[in-house]
Amino acid sequence: MKHLPRYLALLAWALVTIGPFLWLLSTALKGPGENLFANPPQLLPQEPKLKNFERVLESQPMFSYLGNSLQVALLAVVANLTFASMAGYALARIPFKAKPLVFALMLASMMLPFQLLMIPVYQLALGLGLRNTLLGLVLPHACTAFGIFLMRAAFEAIPAALEEAAVMEGVGRWRIWAFVCLPLVRPQLATLAVFTFIAAWGDFLWPLILTDDPARFTLPLGLNRLAGLFSLDWRLVAAGAVFSLIPVLLMFSFSQRFFIEGAMKGAVKQ
Repeated sequence: MKHLPRYLALLAWALVTIGPFLWLLSTALKGPGENLFANPPQLLPQEPKLKNFERVLESQPMFSYLGNSLQVALLAVVANLTFASMAGYALARIPFKAKPLVFALMLASMMLPFQLLMIPVYQLALGLGLRNTLLGLVLPHACTAFGIFLMRAAFEAIPAALEEAAVMEGVGRWRIWAFVCLPLVRPQLATLAVFTFIAAWGDFLWPLILTDDPARFTLPLGLNRLAGLFSLDWRLVAAGAVFSLIPVLLMFSFSQRFFIEGAMKGAVKQ
């Protein structure tokens, strides 16, 4: 019984956290005859229906948007994990004179909003011929300062004796990074993968600027078109939003055990 207040507090916080999603799902299931702005609010639909989801799928190529978003998010995850882990390993393990300056500049870049960097990144994308391409949509997420910072901290936590033993066995830097260090930072890699996936999946501003071809639209752009197509029918917008949340929930459920592993044991077994 002594833990009851703690469990009640956690339950209350869970309800606060999941409340917006439940309201979104409730709105998506309500029929046209129900008042969405009733006072007091009605959480449970009177007659739950999937008609809103059917109308969304019939009116917009949602599966095409879903495929584009999946490609962009997965490419962003692979690129960020690869490049951020390499840069983080270099900053943590390889000595060079400019390391403090490089690290300071990287930290400074984290304080700049993307809106300040948007114009030069857009010009770079145009120069590379990446307009209306999936690779262009991946570009801002390909290697992030947050990812480098996270991986640098993870590699610094690895005992230096492991790397020294590998060097004595004649193992090169690339193989040490790939086969010695990366397996020991799996929780941090999973964390970075989830953050990158969510950032790329929910990005609206960059695809809006870079893409004007409906065939290349991602789900956020598709939902924006959905809102305008039906004069902001909140039932259909909610149905589209629920549709777009499913991959994010699956991504988190698959990586959840790595979060638990990182919280319980850390990246390295002592």
